[in-house]
Amino acid sequence: MKTETNKESLLSMAARKHIDEWLLRYPPEQKRSGVFEALRVAQEENGGSLTVPVMDAVADYLDMSKIAVYEVANFYSLYFLKPVGKHIIDICTNISCGLNGADKILAHCKKRLGITTNETTPDGKFTLKEVECLGACVAPPVCQIGKRYYEHLTPEKIDQILDELE
Repeated sequence: MKTETNKESLLSMAARKHIDEWLLRYPPEQKRSGVFEALRVAQEENGGSLTVPVMDAVADYLDMSKIAVYEVANFYSLYFLKPVGKHIIDICTNISCGLNGADKILAHCKKRLGITTNETTPDGKFTLKEVECLGACVAPPVCQIGKRYYEHLTPEKIDQILDELE
């Protein structure tokens, strides 16, 4: 059921304007093509994660079935269905990074932060993730924190990075 109140309360005017501008890229009958960006904006506005009511608001706004929105949000790793830390640490463990010590970097982060993968520190500062590939195979091992890549990682280098973020 579509309700304007639901859309307005869970998607700000700024979010709706952004989504509407994004939708101009697609034919009007293909509004669902904007679901990735709509979910990204909704997640950002919701403090970094998606809830069922927020996903429902996106579905309503794009005239999509709720299940279709849930499928996208559940499949892609850029969406979070539970609260995450202020800093999301994505550590690549694919072949190039794996052969160059990514396992040591991941183990070091787990020990330093006191969490395992897909967990968030109790203070809400860090969420640790193991990812398949960050596309930076020329400088392994690598991690991504926010929009920034860190290359040629060592335990000392990751400590310095984390110290600067804390």
